[in-house]
Amino acid sequence: MSKNEPAQKVHSHQAEQKIDRRIRRTRDRLGDALVELMQEKPFDAITVQEVLDRAGVSRSTFYVHYRDKDDLFFSDADEFLESMTMMLSRRKEKSERVAPVREFFAHVAQGQRLYMALVESGRIHDFLELAQGHFARGIERRLMELPRADGIASASRAPVAQALAGALLSMLKWWIDRGMSMPPDQMDEMYHKIVWAGVSASNG
Repeated sequence: MSKNEPAQKVHSHQAEQKIDRRIRRTRDRLGDALVELMQEKPFDAITVQEVLDRAGVSRSTFYVHYRDKDDLFFSDADEFLESMTMMLSRRKEKSERVAPVREFFAHVAQGQRLYMALVESGRIHDFLELAQGHFARGIERRLMELPRADGIASASRAPVAQALAGALLSMLKWWIDRGMSMPPDQMDEMYHKIVWAGVSASNG
């Protein structure tokens, strides 16, 4: 082994990290630009060129990462939902919450115009379907982590998590349709009362 090989490996790793950070910044700029534009005009009226101009990214760079603006939006949504739904597990939260309802509802409240843009563009159903899959996986993981959920058979965790994810998104729609009048903290508390009441009943 060459004496220079360890140094070359370190240099190569640093170069890869630099490229990864550059890619991450580019993807973030494109995602942010699209979200801004969606709050200004109908989704179908937005062109890829407008996204590129807003983000300061070249057309060739865009097509290295995405097929079109729909691909950009759902890739961005996928990353956001992955981060949101795994939040409690990643930070090893000690509470008995199975989903970050408070944080998710607060985020939706801050982005009301974006939510309405999704409704108007007809893409809200696709977004909610994507969200249900992510929340189901996040909830299933929490059910594996929490002692209070020990009574749920391992084979039952996935369907239980799927049902709980559906309940969460149904509650979100109810909350939005009624003007988001209840604070996210209260919605979180209400949701988890329903969760644990249901879990206790199923284990009884």
